[in-house]
Amino acid sequence: MSDALLEVHTSALAGMTASPGHFEKWASLAADEDFPEADLSEAAFRTRLVDDEAAGGALTALWARALTKWDFEEQPRWSPSTEARTDERRTAVYDRLRFGEDLRKVLGTAVPVAHIAPVTVIAREHTPWYTSERAAARSFYWTAYERKLREKGWSESAIASLDEASRSVVERLADPEQAAVRQSKGLVVGYVQSGKTANFTGVTAKAIDAGYRLVIVLGGTLNLLRAQTQRRLDMELIGQENILRGADPEDPDSLVGIDYAGYDDDWPDFVRHGDRPSALRAFDIERLTTRDRDYISLAQGIRALEFEKREPTLPLYDSVNLHRAAARVMVVKKNKSVLTKLVKDLKQIHGILGELPALIIDDESDQASVNTSNPKQWAQGATERTAINGLISQLLGLLPRGQYVGYTATPFANVFVDPGDAEDVFPSDFLISLPRPAGYMGVQDFHDLDSPLRLDERTVANSQEMAHVRGIYDGADDRLGEAIDAFVLTGALKLFRAAQGVSDKPFRHHTMLVHESVRMAEHAALAQRINSMWHAAGYSSSEGHARLADLWARDFGPVSAARAEGLPSPASYEELRPFVSRARQLISKGGNPVVIVNGDSDRDFAQIDLDFDRTPNVWKILVGGTKLSRGFTVEGLTITYYRRTTRQADTLMQMGRWFGFRPGYRDLVRLFIGREEALTKTSSADLYEAFEAICRDEELFRQQLTQYSILVDGKPQVTPAQVPPLVAQHLSWVKPSARNKMFNAELVEVRSPGRPVEPAAYPVNPAALRRNTERWQPLLGTFSGHTADFTNPPDGSSGLARTFSALTARVTHSALIAVLSSLEWERPGIFQPHLQYLAQLDGTLAKVDDWLLIAPQLTQANRVEASVLGSVPLSLVRRSRQPGKPSFGRIASVEHRTAAQRLIDTAAAGGGPVAIGNADAGPNTGVALVYPVVEGTTDADVRAAISGGHADPAKLVMAFTLIPPRSATDSTRRLVRFRARNSSHADEPIVAAPGE
Repeated sequence: MSDALLEVHTSALAGMTASPGHFEKWASLAADEDFPEADLSEAAFRTRLVDDEAAGGALTALWARALTKWDFEEQPRWSPSTEARTDERRTAVYDRLRFGEDLRKVLGTAVPVAHIAPVTVIAREHTPWYTSERAAARSFYWTAYERKLREKGWSESAIASLDEASRSVVERLADPEQAAVRQSKGLVVGYVQSGKTANFTGVTAKAIDAGYRLVIVLGGTLNLLRAQTQRRLDMELIGQENILRGADPEDPDSLVGIDYAGYDDDWPDFVRHGDRPSALRAFDIERLTTRDRDYISLAQGIRALEFEKREPTLPLYDSVNLHRAAARVMVVKKNKSVLTKLVKDLKQIHGILGELPALIIDDESDQASVNTSNPKQWAQGATERTAINGLISQLLGLLPRGQYVGYTATPFANVFVDPGDAEDVFPSDFLISLPRPAGYMGVQDFHDLDSPLRLDERTVANSQEMAHVRGIYDGADDRLGEAIDAFVLTGALKLFRAAQGVSDKPFRHHTMLVHESVRMAEHAALAQRINSMWHAAGYSSSEGHARLADLWARDFGPVSAARAEGLPSPASYEELRPFVSRARQLISKGGNPVVIVNGDSDRDFAQIDLDFDRTPNVWKILVGGTKLSRGFTVEGLTITYYRRTTRQADTLMQMGRWFGFRPGYRDLVRLFIGREEALTKTSSADLYEAFEAICRDEELFRQQLTQYSILVDGKPQVTPAQVPPLVAQHLSWVKPSARNKMFNAELVEVRSPGRPVEPAAYPVNPAALRRNTERWQPLLGTFSGHTADFTNPPDGSSGLARTFSALTARVTHSALIAVLSSLEWERPGIFQPHLQYLAQLDGTLAKVDDWLLIAPQLTQANRVEASVLGSVPLSLVRRSRQPGKPSFGRIASVEHRTAAQRLIDTAAAGGGPVAIGNADAGPNTGVALVYPVVEGTTDADVRAAISGGHADPAKLVMAFTLIPPRSATDSTRRLVRFRARNSSHADEPIVAAPGE
């Protein structure tokens, strides 16, 4: 195809900067001037798109950038009624471009709509300053970073999502050019191993473009972690010219002492700006730390932090001075001596700090940064701080225009910081939850969360657990040898794919993680055992090959056949066998396949085999404990062997090193993890289920943030100071760190129109269970023996329509509220905010006519029935409480909840009664799923609760899920309501607890 077509399209799209327009007219203007011979027909466009990969993909890339920009635009004037990142928005774009149906289909295939969730923001009101026009006017470093991400293979949608997320942070910082002094503090919540560094690199780029002139990145507690962050910023943001500082890259003598140049294999991949940025009418970045040197007391005092003003009579923050001054960037370790030097140097500066827009980015901000000193030991009226927390507080005190942004995947320690401590790191201005990024392997990829499939229906194709998880059971083979075999086999598979033309960049490192204990003394013994097993494995012998062939046939072959998604896989082990030898050589390079990763000092991590940046190929088995659980990124991780458990939620979450991005080898990832047999399972012994429970809680936290982030009349429903009681409402096991305080903001009401309400923390005491069951008796007596049949549409995992039967009854709103108001809970008041809302549906807030009770029945083969206090026989269900907690996981089955939600949604959409099966609901009818639950792990536990066909009410948990009708709300659309516990402190987020 002619390059003329690409030139015309480039020119036409460049003309549509404000909005999409009639493409044919724009293209005709471009062609008339320079390319009159260009074929502008839609047929030519379609043909080129189909053939574009062979032509280098330039046209597809051009349109991907344009379409993604329009897809992501928030409330554009040209299409204010469509939501961003939806098919409706893309249709609006095509309509304005006036494209035909055939072209739309081809473009939709070449550039599909990225259905990416938006960033969730909980924030105080702020004065908008970071407009799109201002961002576009000064974007030198963001543009360079964006270009680098494209070179790395990031999709346009991933870049647009990062653009949106980083903008959400920067716009809530103080305007660096404003005269008024204002500090802001925020928290950004990502996922474990999900690319938080990319986000704060984007924030740094946008912030320095906007005018921030000192950026301090707190980059972990180890030199290795700090150096990783430094290199990442140097490579993707700061760039060659700022690192060289005028040195000739072709002159070896001038490169002496300069980072990377001349010895780092990736130096050619570092960002290049074309010249010193200051020579390109931008500004330079001066590094105050390097790859191998943390912050040290600066030579000649603090001259490196002196800022020259273009107009000395004006303050530094004036735009005349600000945008000509060089930015200073430092990546420092969260270490007492390092931060003490920095604080000491800053104290030597007089005057300029009050004019200096500064940004502090705190990576892993829940580690070391939070004040963990015991408030009960504080002197009267004094706050004692732990070392790092105190030094961060001093930094903020010295930088009146300093902004603090913490990053973490485990936010609860930060959320429960005392909001009333103005010098601490509570995110008082904003709390931002990042969406799950595309290509990320998280908890959903290792657990069958809410799967509607029975165990006997699950396969490696439709079950994440069956595909990726291998249980380690006490008393049986510990499967360590199998895990090592899997490591060798997956290494060979990566080499096979590279030989078949798949990019070998994701395969540069290949690692296995083994974590059994936190005791350092045990790591050496375990490493020695693995080393002995390695040398006895015989991977070059016929026995070794037979073992790997069996593992391929029964595990990796079937999983890859179902999940490789177009990646090449061998037809048999014989095709893979030649690559096993090379994999074995790479793993045993240096004579030992094992590296121990533990200790508290940097010396313990100063191993060449742990430096993923400098070592060309790290193919090793890593053995360790706590240090493998936090911060340390294990590149190329494919096999994880995990047997250590903990009761701390944040520690458990950080254990998820197996989460992350696995391009080219998602199907090869295996998690060998501690399990317990169902018959012997205790409340906290199953590590896999414990991990799932904590992940569910974190997801619930994210869902709540999303639900309450919607503005009402342009104002936030929830501020960061109101998040702690919101979290405590659902996560009773999390304790505030400020133990001598209570939150003054009390959660009063949670409204859930059209959304499920499913309590989880039911009583444990048999007497309380009996009383609750007796209170349900009037409603249980309304069920007759007739059943209703429910059929849901086919689900995505199996393609099967899900059908179940249930007993149904219809009760008045007042009858249901009478029962709900009398129930007891494991923690007093836990259901009160929901009850406050439901009680008002008698016409006070909205009118609910009645409730449809649905008591689902299990399949005939699995059903255990019993009468409950004289009711017709009900199907008893078995559920387990979450490990170490009084609450259950999910009560309602997916198919039951789906049917109930369809009743509610269909009634709301139709405005009249609807029927599904032989159950019906009107627009003012709520639905309640009712479950007589027996706590246990086997059907024998259920039968033990029955005597003579009657269930023991003291052994039943009368559980339920409610879905109020969508009409059950008022015109304010507000979903939560708070009140001050003490009216004299109404404006304060916390007050002192009584008696303290």
